[in-house]
Amino acid sequence: MKFSASSADLLKKIQIANGAVGTNAVVPILEDFLFQVDGNELTISATDLETSITTKMEVIAESGGEVAIPGKILVDTLKALPEQPITIDVEEGRNSIEITSSYGKYKLSGDNAEEFPTIPSPQGTETVTMGASTLNEAIAKTVFATSNDELRLAMTGVYVQLDFSKMIFVATDAHKLVKYSFSGLESEANTSFIIPKKSLTLLRNALPQSGQIEIAFNKSNAFFTFDDHELVCRLIDAQYPNYNAVIPVENPNRLTVVRADLLQSLKRIAIYANKTTNQVILNIDDGSLTIESQDIDFSNEATEQLTCQYEGEPITIGFNARFLIDMLSVLDTDDIVICMSSPNKAGIILPAEEPEDEELLMLVMPVMLSRQS
Repeated sequence: MKFSASSADLLKKIQIANGAVGTNAVVPILEDFLFQVDGNELTISATDLETSITTKMEVIAESGGEVAIPGKILVDTLKALPEQPITIDVEEGRNSIEITSSYGKYKLSGDNAEEFPTIPSPQGTETVTMGASTLNEAIAKTVFATSNDELRLAMTGVYVQLDFSKMIFVATDAHKLVKYSFSGLESEANTSFIIPKKSLTLLRNALPQSGQIEIAFNKSNAFFTFDDHELVCRLIDAQYPNYNAVIPVENPNRLTVVRADLLQSLKRIAIYANKTTNQVILNIDDGSLTIESQDIDFSNEATEQLTCQYEGEPITIGFNARFLIDMLSVLDTDDIVICMSSPNKAGIILPAEEPEDEELLMLVMPVMLSRQS
């Protein structure tokens, strides 16, 4: 196998696939890229057995073939080279690799391509097509709310419900929950599945700004295809909790506030909060929002006041500042609405305005009030 390509173009493709390369893998070949040359097309694959990424590019090939190339040394070499044509030559039968640049030659040992794991292919799948920007938005607004608790396997991913023309993304860690839905899709599927957090993070990093994404899925895997790339991920096989059951229906107290003002205030107030609970207390009355925090162990406390619009009875409620900051940071509306019923029930955060075909709901559990003095 021998081919030539731009070092910069090759690096760009490799960096897309690099997220799926295993680190400290039990099986050493998972730390490799699989290179396959057929005609003048190079296919680069990487997998950690949970997520696989395949990308393609045009090269100038003298001969075809395949080899597994150690990932780290290849990435480091390409990063250290300025943009220029390079040639990769693989000695058949020995997997000995030689990279030639205008500066010199670099030799490394590859692995047998036949030992590289087989990447799943779409079989018995249903499909849906959506805009890249829509998918990017759905991932950004939900993936941060997933759990890191492996004992709650279902909650370590994002739950996706596809109902023909409508899709719902849900993420929760039992302390916060995000439900983001949008319509206008073209699909004949009516199903649900759970996508791992890592796969969605890698997908978001690789997604283009525009264009269409085809999503195919069966009971085991989801396949995302766009441009010259395909990401395959193994779905989480677990039962997702009934998230609708925890969303309070009656929330008569309604606070409307400028999102950026509240976000910046919380960032300042959180500095003075207890580092275990991150508790901030919201005192809300007609036209006035007072935010305060206290850390009795270090005699730290802070108070700020914001103007707001408020409908309902005066209420004092505590929240984890970090959760609120995470939620407000992924919103992009000028104003947000916080709906509440009582100090011991979840608060609902909504954008004050949103597109007709979108609906976003964020839920955050309260922190038990613990005023220290």
